[in-house]
Amino acid sequence: MAEKTFPMTLEGKEKLEQELEELRTTKRAEIIERIKIARSFGDLSENSEYESAKDEQAFMEARIKEIQNMLNHAEIIDNKSIDENEVAVGKTVTFQEDDDEPETYQIVGAAEADPFEGKISNESPIASGLIGHKLGDVVSIDTPSGTMQVKIIDVK
Repeated sequence: MAEKTFPMTLEGKEKLEQELEELRTTKRAEIIERIKIARSFGDLSENSEYESAKDEQAFMEARIKEIQNMLNHAEIIDNKSIDENEVAVGKTVTFQEDDDEPETYQIVGAAEADPFEGKISNESPIASGLIGHKLGDVVSIDTPSGTMQVKIIDVK
């Protein structure tokens, strides 16, 4: 069975590498210090500070493994061979539904997705519905809240 790949932009890969470095250096040291201080309080069986620090350590170590896996299986997106008017991962697309305000999103891999920053996952219903279509196309997209008809008005 093939390993899952994680499509991402070069910027997204660099951001993950920075997060990994921060976790490995700064955060690990901070948590180790918190554990050391909590141990000094005595009985570990009723020490909430110790339990909290250990839980945070476990969460952080899981995140480190997750990031390492994503980076090991990263697929850097290269849109040079794709038509400049075609929606693809790594591109920014603006679309409009009926008379609503236009919406603009950059389509990125799931590892980079952050809707609050205008980045949606290529696996989301909207992005997967738009990918492969071109500027000017009217696209029917199935979403959890129903089908929407949108017109692609810009691709960058």
